[in-house]
Amino acid sequence: MSVHATARIVADRDGALPVLRSDGPLALRRTRATGPYTRVTVVGAMTAPLGGDRLAVEAEVRDGARLTVGSAAATVALPGREARQARYDVRLTVAEGAELRWLPEQLVSAHGSDLRMRTTVELAATARLVLREEQVLGRHAEEPGTLTTRLTVRRAGRLLLDQELAYGPGAPGGWDGGAVLGGHRAVGQLLVVRPEFEEKPAEPCLLGDTAAVTPLAGPAALVTAVAPDALRLRRVLDEALATL
Repeated sequence: MSVHATARIVADRDGALPVLRSDGPLALRRTRATGPYTRVTVVGAMTAPLGGDRLAVEAEVRDGARLTVGSAAATVALPGREARQARYDVRLTVAEGAELRWLPEQLVSAHGSDLRMRTTVELAATARLVLREEQVLGRHAEEPGTLTTRLTVRRAGRLLLDQELAYGPGAPGGWDGGAVLGGHRAVGQLLVVRPEFEEKPAEPCLLGDTAAVTPLAGPAALVTAVAPDALRLRRVLDEALATL
């Protein structure tokens, strides 16, 4: 039987969390933080997403608030008893003068799974964002499932980024070729939105052989990377974040 669940976070300027609502397999916990950020950790309360599941996480960061959201462990997409696609939606809203650091652990696409993940972000003009997405295609020595991800970001009502990626047996041909993954099994991106980039945009550059920093047409920079495994992917993205 499929699971339908939506967890919700609301953060205020004073560090309060007036809404922290867990649901189904998505358990939200306020965890200890250093510095000015309120921190919430998503803890998997049961195995999910499975085929047919419909999961969602919503986060609203109100005026002047600072919030970091992470996860306790990787999310593993698994096949269910029925061959149906699972969906995982992330909806983020960041208000004026607020900042969100969205830093979950990796999403692992296990063999036989079929997951569509959609992340939608609405930013105010003076909002700040650090958003990391990492996908691992298959567990150790395993072929991946089918994974489609889409990231859509709007700032002050205008489109900043709209990108869709697809991997696995249900994806268009060429996803594992030299022009896309080149045989790598870990892929990720890091999006940094800062008002300061309007005056001084990020410099485009390569980070080793398999990662690049690209300034966007807006106060933002996008880092894209592939790597042989999750550990090396994280190192590249962490190094990129330190420079941005």
